[in-house]
Amino acid sequence: MNAMITPPRNTPPERIRFKLDGRSVKLDSRVHAARGDLADLSLAGVLFSAHYARAVELTCVAAGTPLLSSPAITATAVSELLRGESFHALDVTTDWAWGFCGHDGYVGYVRREALDVHEETNHRVFAGTAPLFSAPDIKSSVRDYWPGGALFTGEAQGSFIACAEGYVHERHAVHTDALESDWVAVALRYLGQPYVWGGRGHRGIDCSGLVQVALGQCGIKAPRDTDLQREGIGNALASDEPLQRGDFVFFPGHVGIMTDGDNILHANAHWMAVVIEPLADVVARLASDHAEPIISRRRIGA
Repeated sequence: MNAMITPPRNTPPERIRFKLDGRSVKLDSRVHAARGDLADLSLAGVLFSAHYARAVELTCVAAGTPLLSSPAITATAVSELLRGESFHALDVTTDWAWGFCGHDGYVGYVRREALDVHEETNHRVFAGTAPLFSAPDIKSSVRDYWPGGALFTGEAQGSFIACAEGYVHERHAVHTDALESDWVAVALRYLGQPYVWGGRGHRGIDCSGLVQVALGQCGIKAPRDTDLQREGIGNALASDEPLQRGDFVFFPGHVGIMTDGDNILHANAHWMAVVIEPLADVVARLASDHAEPIISRRRIGA
């Protein structure tokens, strides 16, 4: 399919008319922002839509906010935005914004009150949770709790990093340039956190969310869902290759991270928490429902 751009005539300077030559294609709606009445302008050459919009970059100013499948507070959470992460809005109403997340392109609806103008950030929370103090004093009241991976703008003030909302202790955050190298160590900070579908660390997390945020703090971008991660993370291992720390094991609709050759760290609905357990136990638990419980094993750097 080819898109031919025709210069506009007697129209506002920025307006562009697209003509599609061939059929409109069906794209993955999770990562391509298109709905019945509107689509991202970047899709104009491959997908027909009644209207196209150019995304406006906004910033999540809540500690965390769900990305929902529809504009209703009862809708299913498909992912989560953390403080300081960007959201590219294509349609904004009084209560909702529809668009896609800046870190992975995932599409959904976010409460408008959780977003504000785009903010350049320079610090990242690396602790599992960071208290936001009201003053540069550990005895001061706590205004909020920011999850690991949250981004903010601040500057050093004694043992704290001062920001617009309060103070984060220097032992809980680092400069955004200070990336980690051990995603297992990052994931271990979420040990014991409750399992929440669509969560990425604000009061709960799911299996693919754990993988995504752990790799993200190491500067490695990963897709949001397990099927996308299965194709987009590292390289497949041979069936006889022994597993090692940092490897990823994929099951039907699930993923975990090996802490060594025998044990797996994962957020799971069986225990409703992030736990470490023998990989053999997970395989045995799934064997009654799946002839092949393990469908892929992958390694970054393999």
